[in-house]
Amino acid sequence: MRNGGEDICQILYLLGVQPIWDGPSRRVIDLEIIPLSVLDRPRVDVTLRISGMFRDAFPQLVKLTSEAINLISNLNENDEFNPLAAALKNGDPINRIFGSAPGSYGAGLQELISNSNWENIDDFGESFLNWSKWIYSDNLEPIEDKKSLRNALKNVQLVVHNQDNREHDILDSDDYYQFQGGLSSAVKKLSGKLPEMYHGDLSKFGLSKISKLQDEINKVVISRILNPKWINGMKDNGYKGAFEFSATLDYLYAYDASTEVVSDWCYEEVYKSWLCDRDLKNFFLENNPWALRDIAQRFLEIVNRKMWNNCSSEVIKNLKNIIINTDSIIEKNEF
Repeated sequence: MRNGGEDICQILYLLGVQPIWDGPSRRVIDLEIIPLSVLDRPRVDVTLRISGMFRDAFPQLVKLTSEAINLISNLNENDEFNPLAAALKNGDPINRIFGSAPGSYGAGLQELISNSNWENIDDFGESFLNWSKWIYSDNLEPIEDKKSLRNALKNVQLVVHNQDNREHDILDSDDYYQFQGGLSSAVKKLSGKLPEMYHGDLSKFGLSKISKLQDEINKVVISRILNPKWINGMKDNGYKGAFEFSATLDYLYAYDASTEVVSDWCYEEVYKSWLCDRDLKNFFLENNPWALRDIAQRFLEIVNRKMWNNCSSEVIKNLKNIIINTDSIIEKNEF
């Protein structure tokens, strides 16, 4: 809805397919296979996990992508240069577009994160598989098939999630960790190791950038979460501003839980910036003590789950004191 179709272009080009346009209307009327001699590289086996919104808004693109996958999987080419065709020769069903059940949305991780109802990364993988096991293809009639999803994901080497604007970032919403974290954890569950994880910045036409997920998270922590301008801006928004601090930490924690790419320094610097600042703590207490309690509790959980490994005993003691003191203030309505 916001971009020029870069996501679909990426998929088609990785497969080695290009659209045929009807000149006057600029509509895609067919697909054309790019020969290996022109492509000058092997074709890439691409699996999509589409969102519920994409499913509902762009059924024609689901159909187009499914047709492209079918075209490539039926080519008579060397297995080394066409892994899709090789999979078909081996008897594997070529289903590569998956999504949630008709009428449902999300990837199944939000409840696990919100309620801290998980033991290890495989729990996210299993939830993602259960929520994403519907095949979407050119007939647009979804078919529930968890086995096909498992077959498609067990050999995945790289997971990428694109962002088409810079009005927000990957720690602004639960969508990013649910889909990228869920997919990555599912690959880990099936293959035994996490895939390479990348972030695609498609916010500027003609200037697309790809970076490692860990680098993007580090950038967001430095440029926004620790930025005094953002902190002061949230303080201007009172109760809701305080809530945004708590939500941001939740998203950082969720990304770490499902991808294991958040560095210890992120937690340490956020803790120092937020909970060691007397003015900011007073802001929380005056405007939203529940947010302060939630932040301290989340930090303590992060420590207990050994996601923040170099945390000192002094930090743990301070977190516990904040929780106790904030609970007391909330009970007494002294805010």
